[in-house]
Amino acid sequence: MAEPIVAAPERRAASDVAAPIVEVRGVHKIYNGDVVALKDINLSFEEGRLTSLLGPSGCGKTTLLKIIAGLLEPTAGEVMVKGRKITGPGPERAFVFQDFALMPWATVLRNAAFGLELRGVPAKERNETARHYVEEVGLKGFEEKYPHELSGGMRQRVGLARALAVNADVLLMDEPFSAVDEQTRRKFQEDLIRLREVENKTFLFVTHSIEEAVYVSDRIILLSPRPGRVNNVIDLDIRRGDDPEAIRRDPNYLDTVEEIWRGIKQYLD
Repeated sequence: MAEPIVAAPERRAASDVAAPIVEVRGVHKIYNGDVVALKDINLSFEEGRLTSLLGPSGCGKTTLLKIIAGLLEPTAGEVMVKGRKITGPGPERAFVFQDFALMPWATVLRNAAFGLELRGVPAKERNETARHYVEEVGLKGFEEKYPHELSGGMRQRVGLARALAVNADVLLMDEPFSAVDEQTRRKFQEDLIRLREVENKTFLFVTHSIEEAVYVSDRIILLSPRPGRVNNVIDLDIRRGDDPEAIRRDPNYLDTVEEIWRGIKQYLD
């Protein structure tokens, strides 16, 4: 019998348990006085892990991500980052937008360095840092190109380079691969796994794709539809090996995808 792909979290001594880098405590979000988008969300996120937020449309995935980013205020509850309550955006968090959010008049290098420019980092230092991350995301040789000269996938890579360049502890990604073709999407997924291992950052990743969530994640948070609540938390133990595509053929991977689909499908029937 094959080993299960979903494993219970390993029990560790209290002294070995890392303090969460992000904590969501009793968060509610109500729009227009009566539309309850999120209800009583309590979650914690450890450093160096990639967690996907998954659920049907209208379950509050992006709303929760924007609250953690400090782009939206919760109606009730609070978000703690590195032990401090957030009151808005902060340098320890970077957001990768679904629609790229690039400056059309700026080169790839300038776009990647923009966050550092806002922080007053000297030009030489910020350009060196931005150049490093432009290469890291696979855009070496495109530093002086403009967004209109790039494909959708390449523009999204620029957005990722910009987020990495500011050296934030937490990267918040709102369906970053939704606008690209399937081939590019798969390459992005492999790159994301590699970046998580190299950068040791905390990734919070919103997706509508069950397959994508299982493939890239250490953990999946399943949200129920409005009002969005935590329906299930799944810890994944995926043995990818040297062949990143092998996991997609693993029966346990397929079983996990099917199990999650059944959990979501109940809200669609």
